[in-house]
Amino acid sequence: MMTLLQPAPASPAADSALRLSLNPVLDRSGTVDGAWWPRTRDAADELPALISAVDQRLGRAVLRVGLYEEAWEHIPRRIQAPGRQVRVGWFRSADPHLITLSIAGTAPITLLVIPPGTAEAIATAALTLAAAGTVGVRPADILDPAGPDEGVPGRDGSASWENEGGRVTDPDLARRAAG
Repeated sequence: MMTLLQPAPASPAADSALRLSLNPVLDRSGTVDGAWWPRTRDAADELPALISAVDQRLGRAVLRVGLYEEAWEHIPRRIQAPGRQVRVGWFRSADPHLITLSIAGTAPITLLVIPPGTAEAIATAALTLAAAGTVGVRPADILDPAGPDEGVPGRDGSASWENEGGRVTDPDLARRAAG
């Protein structure tokens, strides 16, 4: 049973049957604390196993789940778990590739949700990367780890917003958007 105070094992923990990986340190410094690769988009079918696995892995109870509404089907309001019901909240403004689990006695954890139809090699790489540490890495880059592509706006950050100016930093992209 993993607690937040135990030293990290040599490699990230991954449950291949559930297709879940968690950063063993859970220091909350990364973009995500791990990843989950559900088999379907049916929240009522998929969430109970995730909740059970996280409960066991952390030795603490999941109290609430937050997810992006339009990325899931059959979202229940509550999921039955041993000795409790876990509330499920859904949002329209959240990242569709993230799910947040509120845990008893500690800060919430954020998991990258790997789309069910993802190729196994890509999903396996994303599971590993998400559990290894993701400081400064966007969720989209974990799912598509290919390096920056020249000619693809935004892959190298060139089309991102400036910190204070609120304008696109790529002049070609700005001209195309305006015209």
